[in-house]
Amino acid sequence: MANPFEFLQQVRSEATKVTWPTRRETLITTALVVLMVIVASIFFIAVDQTIRIVLGFILSLGR
Repeated sequence: MANPFEFLQQVRSEATKVTWPTRRETLITTALVVLMVIVASIFFIAVDQTIRIVLGFILSLGR
């Protein structure tokens, strides 16, 4: 095992190799995530309401 000082030097060396996204890339990715969350929410609300209506219709047939 390396000593703590050597370990920190290695960590710093590896951290300099990281390619960070630009501000534009971060904003675009964030917007796409938010858009997909909205689309998924609308989809699941539609499916939920469809199932509710169909089950309500089926259960009303037994009355």
